Amino acid sequence: MLARPRVTVAAVIERGGQFLLVEEEDEGRILFNQPAGHLEARESLVQGCAREVLEESAWHFRPAALVGIYRWSKPKRPAGPEVSYLRFAFCGELGAHEPVRELDAGILRAVWMDAEEIRATSERHRTPLVLRCMEDYLAGRRHALELLTDYA
Repeated sequence: MLARPRVTVAAVIERGGQFLLVEEEDEGRILFNQPAGHLEARESLVQGCAREVLEESAWHFRPAALVGIYRWSKPKRPAGPEVSYLRFAFCGELGAHEPVRELDAGILRAVWMDAEEIRATSERHRTPLVLRCMEDYLAGRRHALELLTDYA
């Protein structure tokens, strides 16, 4: 039986036909992911997404729409626990860049890649959701933020 899903937020950010990804180290591998991370206590999904983008890429970001909600279960390893994630992926407006800002631990760099490059590197994606979120964005999937309600 899977444990309760961990809530994460992610950003699908396009600029001039390229998408913002982060290159990160995870379990000894160098992988690509959208700027993403775990929701923290007392923050909204939108606030969490904006925070994660800044911490992982040094770019300011304002979520404007929900691309989708995704559940993914990490393949179980013999010695590891079963883990699943509930990802809320947003698109929105890219803001200012802080090139001297220190990135989160484990993040090597922020990179811009076009859709074909992202598809071609799928074996280096942290999860299958990297490609799925981008494809859903390219298909025009957008949901109003009013869909989400936060009670403090």
